[in-house]
Amino acid sequence: MQTHLAPEFQGTRLGEEAEAILRKCVHCGFCTATCPTYQLLGDELDGPRGRIYLMKQVLEGAEVTRKTQQHLDRCLTCRNCETTCPSGVQYGHLVDIGRQVVEAKVERPLKERLMRTALKEGLTSPLFGPAMALGRLARPLLPEVLKKKVPPAPGPRAHQWPQRTHARKVLMLLGCVQPAMMPNINAATARVLDAVGVQTLVADGAGCCGAIRTHLNDVEGGLADMRRNIDAWWPLVEGLTSEGRVEAIVMNASGCGVTVKEYGQALAHDPAYAEKARRIAALTRDVSELLHDLAPALQQALRQARPAAGDGPVGRLAYHPPCTLQHGQKLRGGVEGLLRGLGFEVHLSSTESHLCCGSAGTYSVLQPELSEQLRGRKLAQLAPLPAEQIVSGNIGCIQHLGSGTQKPVRHWIEVVDEALN
Repeated sequence: MQTHLAPEFQGTRLGEEAEAILRKCVHCGFCTATCPTYQLLGDELDGPRGRIYLMKQVLEGAEVTRKTQQHLDRCLTCRNCETTCPSGVQYGHLVDIGRQVVEAKVERPLKERLMRTALKEGLTSPLFGPAMALGRLARPLLPEVLKKKVPPAPGPRAHQWPQRTHARKVLMLLGCVQPAMMPNINAATARVLDAVGVQTLVADGAGCCGAIRTHLNDVEGGLADMRRNIDAWWPLVEGLTSEGRVEAIVMNASGCGVTVKEYGQALAHDPAYAEKARRIAALTRDVSELLHDLAPALQQALRQARPAAGDGPVGRLAYHPPCTLQHGQKLRGGVEGLLRGLGFEVHLSSTESHLCCGSAGTYSVLQPELSEQLRGRKLAQLAPLPAEQIVSGNIGCIQHLGSGTQKPVRHWIEVVDEALN
């Protein structure tokens, strides 16, 4: 696709990056068949091809309107279109650029500005934990819409961290909301890794991966989050502390994982951080990737923990693959293969396992109507599966799906941890 950049974008980093992405697009439309919002709304401008056309117009100097902003807002950034695209168009990066440009040209209504500020500051604040604790106390009194956003109090094992030391060490990002909303995910991850001889370390200075601010169009704030994390992790990456050197940076929230794996791209223009960011990205692995390499040791640990269980299934699971894992990180089939190898009976939707559940970070708050439609569609696909519980690999998906069903929804690492104990 030929693009003639407006003078204001010529010679700029954003303009050159966008032009390079647009050059790959042949406008074939394969992406529309797998776009969740296009399937719901049937509007070409609410699918990847139409949004690309809008962004091309903006970059060529066309008038930018509130309508353009709304069409870009309705994109989930699920990257399903990237998996489908035969030309390798980096739509996720392009839509980030498009949103950044449009945000600078179209002022949002005050209500939207306040909501977005509350999300990017509140979800990343140290006060989020105390606020969640108060929310749990008041949960019986909350309106149904708010009650669904507040998970029940975690069980007693949620803060039980293994105490053994091991020669093999990894670094884990705790996440913004995960320690307060679902702390057992992090503790379970550390316990499972401990069972196979890997010690999990945490850098106290690390915080949000940068995704929340970036996707709310605070690009500089997102980059600042990334630089802060790199600074916090670097001593452990280089082996400069008494803890020694970590062999990997492990992510159990696939949304964080896809962002950290792209630190090298995000900070490529920063001479002070470009090389460090590239190394951080190269070290980052989803926990399923790490455990795939450690599967024999994990299988042995499970056999020791369940000697009387024989060869029967550990449990029946309905698995929802997060978009950030299968489309963002391009890791398809790894989790279900790992779980089956460990003895679990795993079921996926036969027709729509590739589609987004509607969570998509802050999307469920900012676009509640579309988000709930997608959740209902996803749960309708999962309901007939012969499973005792639903599992996924991202806290957003887990919280969102759990708010629409009575069936337990958990992180898959939690069921592995449960089987070990």
